[in-house]
Amino acid sequence: MKNTIKVIAFDADDTLWENQPHFNEIITEFTKLLKVYCSEKKSLDSIHEMQVKNLPLYGFGARSLTLSMIQAACELSNHQIDALSIEKIIQLGKKLLMMPVELIDSAQEVVKQLQGKYRLILITKGDLVEQERKLSNSGLIKYFHHIEILSDKRVEDYQNLFDRLNLKPEEFLMIGNSLKSDILPVLELNAKAIYIPYHSTWEHEQVNDYDKNHKNLRQIEKLSDLIQILM
Repeated sequence: MKNTIKVIAFDADDTLWENQPHFNEIITEFTKLLKVYCSEKKSLDSIHEMQVKNLPLYGFGARSLTLSMIQAACELSNHQIDALSIEKIIQLGKKLLMMPVELIDSAQEVVKQLQGKYRLILITKGDLVEQERKLSNSGLIKYFHHIEILSDKRVEDYQNLFDRLNLKPEEFLMIGNSLKSDILPVLELNAKAIYIPYHSTWEHEQVNDYDKNHKNLRQIEKLSDLIQILM
């Protein structure tokens, strides 16, 4: 793999730094707040359905989750929820936005070593301001030749990126934790991908049916394994 790769792209959330556990924490607090109206399971199912329903309007990220929590709370309470509880939901959203950036598995050491040999790109999706804040606080921005913050990661999004940056699929490697967003779209374009499973993945991003033996796909256990493969 290392003999053909010239450009390495990293996903950000749950690949370079922790993300989903923070969302899980906030959603758990939301379900507890709504337990006067329904079971925690019902509110958990409702917020997931609301998030997916609102993706075309709000996209991904903490602000999207906050709006979806407010909407779900109104429906679950039959529009009886009080203003103080709505304020608490807003505060949950702010808490999520202010979560510290916690790097995963020696992320800085890994990208620092790879930078000298490859052209590094960061490709993440979500709210622009939110992702820019995380990147700034991560201390990793100096290692990347290009930063791309997308509203979504579909085949056409990667193709547009290839076209704009004049990237050749056979020289491109994507590294990420989401099969749906980071791996499968890239493989469809005949580029290469390394999948690093994360212990917590949003249900909407989970994929069970895929070709684990795809010639351009490799799976590793942790980020630091990249050094042995690519150096």
